[in-house]
Amino acid sequence: MIRHQLPKRLNALALNLNSHHLSEINFSSSRTMTQSQAALHTSNITSLPLLARGKVRDNYAVGDDRILMVASDRISAFDVIMGQPIPGKGVLLTQMALFWFDKLGPKGLNICPIHLTGDAPESVVTAAEVPQVAGRSMLVKRLKPILVEAVVRGYLAGSGWKEYQHNGAVCGVKLPAGLKNASKLPEPIYTPAAKAEMGDHDENITFEKTVEMIGVDLATRIRDTSIALYKAASAFAATKGIIIADTKFEFGLDQDGTLILMDEVLTPDSSRYWPAESYQKGVNPPSFDKQFLRDWLETALVAGKSWSKCPPAPHLPREVIEKTAAKYQEALTRLTS
Repeated sequence: MIRHQLPKRLNALALNLNSHHLSEINFSSSRTMTQSQAALHTSNITSLPLLARGKVRDNYAVGDDRILMVASDRISAFDVIMGQPIPGKGVLLTQMALFWFDKLGPKGLNICPIHLTGDAPESVVTAAEVPQVAGRSMLVKRLKPILVEAVVRGYLAGSGWKEYQHNGAVCGVKLPAGLKNASKLPEPIYTPAAKAEMGDHDENITFEKTVEMIGVDLATRIRDTSIALYKAASAFAATKGIIIADTKFEFGLDQDGTLILMDEVLTPDSSRYWPAESYQKGVNPPSFDKQFLRDWLETALVAGKSWSKCPPAPHLPREVIEKTAAKYQEALTRLTS
């Protein structure tokens, strides 16, 4: 998401990205993330003021009304940025986000306004800086961010499964008894989270808590819009043999108070993608997202002990980097083929 201040702590990073209209993006699988391309861990755009560095994106001010979002190749898990980047990840995330913005926004199903300006990111940087921007950036409207992560779950997995085992509910939403890990829910549920500072963990909260934070009207609009976006995306993904188990959206407000979908949307960084052909209730499917990395981190050792899920992160072996890259690539290839 877009933050107004620089984070207090930023462990190692990397980057490379661009955006334009969807028709100008080449989704060919011939250029994969596993090619030997230079990884961009941290951008250095000196011609624009730096607003903030997030877990993945570096945000620069373009005048008072636009932001250049550069997607790096760094990757985070358990809210900790890994020390090694995933080459090509920023380009892939941008392509996938643009694909979904095009499908769900005004040019497609028109479920919600989106933050893209339609202007070329290369047009706001110097010629020498274009290589840092091309293919991995979006030039977007500057909005007032809403500090609520709009999480929608269609299946029981991850932290939701852990909470359900404890109390039969997720974020205050009571669920039927007898569900198993990876069970499909009767209907998608909205389970928001409160954004944390860099390095801290986001906090799962109830819908009622979001009402206290931002008011009933805005909280309701975000919930209903998020569920509509998830249902539409899930229906399309199903035609490609992909299950979207859960995802998170982020929203902002423009000067007129219009609710606008922003940041990334339905990428492997923000969503749990499962191959439909190997889905089994009760078993964690081999997902096309960072779950492979999370699973590896659960077994990783730091100084001979299990990793505490606090910085510094364990060093990622080459095999983990390459397999993570391949899973991200497969998600994009399936969706756009």
